[in-house]
Amino acid sequence: MKRFHMHVGVKNLDQSIQFYSTLFGQKPTKVKPDYAKWMLDDPRINFAISTHAQETGVDLVGIQVESSSELEEITTRLKNADLGVFNEGEATCCYAKSTKAWVSDPTGVAWEAYQTMAEAEVYHRPKEESETESCVPNIGESKSCC
Repeated sequence: MKRFHMHVGVKNLDQSIQFYSTLFGQKPTKVKPDYAKWMLDDPRINFAISTHAQETGVDLVGIQVESSSELEEITTRLKNADLGVFNEGEATCCYAKSTKAWVSDPTGVAWEAYQTMAEAEVYHRPKEESETESCVPNIGESKSCC
């Protein structure tokens, strides 16, 4: 089953954790010094916040899948949108190892489709030395993280 994903850049992680925990009625499922994540079933969303985004506010959206066949289905849909799929393959971001595909929608919003394979000890592991702390590849007008 697919799960909607949203990442929000925040300035003060502790205040934001308190706010979102109250809003969602539960504590985060993962907390790091620079990151927190809620895996909610109602609504079904993977909601993450971090201090890594270049700006505060909604940083990116995506669809998290549970199987490689679901990922292939979503990636094919992204390719059919004819907007150019970027950085397909394995990535380490948001303290997780995943297989991903990225696209920027017509307004410049970064979208990712991904399957989480395992936990990771680091927030982000760049594929190239020129990459920043951002998890989002350079896909036009998009912002920054995971």
